[in-house]
Amino acid sequence: MSGTAREINLCGLVAVRSRFEREPASIKRLFFDEATGRKIGAMCKALAAARKVYRCVPLAELEKIAGSIHHGGIVAVIDAPKLRVPDTVTIGKWAAQCTPLVLLDRIGNAHNLGAIARTAAFFGVENIIIPAHPQAALPGEAAFRVSEGGLERVTVWRTPDLTKFMRELAATGYDVAGAAARGGKPVALAGPAKPVALVLGNEEHGLASEVEKACTRLVTIPGSGRVESLNVSVAGAVLIYALLAKRG
Repeated sequence: MSGTAREINLCGLVAVRSRFEREPASIKRLFFDEATGRKIGAMCKALAAARKVYRCVPLAELEKIAGSIHHGGIVAVIDAPKLRVPDTVTIGKWAAQCTPLVLLDRIGNAHNLGAIARTAAFFGVENIIIPAHPQAALPGEAAFRVSEGGLERVTVWRTPDLTKFMRELAATGYDVAGAAARGGKPVALAGPAKPVALVLGNEEHGLASEVEKACTRLVTIPGSGRVESLNVSVAGAVLIYALLAKRG
């Protein structure tokens, strides 16, 4: 196994600024266009002091570096995040502190992962747990771009067995609420009674049967019936607000 960390490109001024504010030393190289260069003097000064590469480049080169036209005028090269496994001690601390959690059952689209992370950060939810499953999107370049800084404000964990993890949560007192397109109880604003873990399912297939069985309840967003369901990131936003957001 190589000791060299995998690098990813962080694109967009909001995302790069969020990374710089949280962990400036993690930016390894920085590339930007002329217009953006006038807005990032503090970043350039910090990279210069650390003797790291920072350059204003033509748009064509910036697109080549980013591997996309959606670079937002700036690209920061960082190491890909290392995802930790939540252990028993961590779960116990979360339960004791009534920490809200978002669990993603094989969310495969990186854009959806990024959008959910943005919503979670907006409402102050700091932990997202994904399974070690080949279908599950990882926090890479597209997810960071779509999250608009959200992935800088949340911690993404990775569990080898999502259903076992859910049962451990339930055993510590968590209300493990699975999102269902139909058949669940209509979602309502949650009170502060117990910690809640919201489980969102795969874009096409929803919750896996074993994941659904590990939930302590199912919740459904009532709609007009004119369309079958919401996009998972939109449904996630509604449910995070209803179940996890702090009030008062």
